[in-house]
Amino acid sequence: MDLLKIAKENTPNPKKKYSFLFKFLSLLSVVRGYNILIIVLAQYLAAIFIFSPDKGLKDVLFDLDLYFIVLATICVIASGYIINNFYDTKKDIINKPIKSKIDSIVGQGTKLRIYFMLNFIGVVFAFLISWRAALFFSIYIFLIWLYSHKLKKYPLLGLFSAATLAILPFFAIFIYYKNFSQIIFTHAAFLFLVLIIRELVKDLENIKGDIVQNNLTIPIKYSERFTKILITILVVFTLDPIYFLWKYPEIGTMRYYFYFVGISFLLFLVLLYRANSKKDYVILHNIIKAIIVIGVLSLMLIDTSVIIQRIIDANI
Repeated sequence: MDLLKIAKENTPNPKKKYSFLFKFLSLLSVVRGYNILIIVLAQYLAAIFIFSPDKGLKDVLFDLDLYFIVLATICVIASGYIINNFYDTKKDIINKPIKSKIDSIVGQGTKLRIYFMLNFIGVVFAFLISWRAALFFSIYIFLIWLYSHKLKKYPLLGLFSAATLAILPFFAIFIYYKNFSQIIFTHAAFLFLVLIIRELVKDLENIKGDIVQNNLTIPIKYSERFTKILITILVVFTLDPIYFLWKYPEIGTMRYYFYFVGISFLLFLVLLYRANSKKDYVILHNIIKAIIVIGVLSLMLIDTSVIIQRIIDANI
């Protein structure tokens, strides 16, 4: 089995002992706790301000089924980062040497056991909602494994798979609330395009490691210049959902976020065509991260009166 082989090849030196705190921090690095925190925040904010704007704040925050969806998401995404870490070990040694050393504090065998445990717990949480939710998260687990093991090796398939897997946790909330408004699909289209741009920037950032691991990414197969042109086209495509979102009065003061996106993308494109080193691409990657994180927080700006009214209602 590939996982067991990787575990044996990348087990840290057993003679070196680490405290529980170091191992916990290492595991937190592997599962990218900061990313999971942002995803959970985004799920709750989307549930409050997009998917169920007519529900009271207490009704959303204390919705047990939503709570189980979020817990299942945490478990499944954490396990996904673990399995991705397994298959990217050699690449990460080159691309992220410091993070790779931190991640290696926890043995690969331990990570593998935690991976299966988290997947099991995640499906259990989903089953507490319904068998359909359990089926959804089971398929999600399989797709994450398939992406880490196979799909990421194919340029276009890997690109779209990564963006799709990143947006699926919000699809779970979407199905739960059964809110099929046009504004939600437009938000999803914008986020999907930004996620594809992020994946392309990551490919530019990790070229050396991908070459070592024989990952045929778009920059490797078609050149860096082609990738930059493709990113530029995708940035232009984001203008379409942004334009439609501007037409909706429901987005409220969130329109200022999209002004920020426009300015950020102009700076991004200038830096993109000047970029020629890993350091440059890391800066570009951080710009995209900032756009995503600020976008999550700006969900609260969709209708500020909703925030005030819900706080008042919660205190009555």
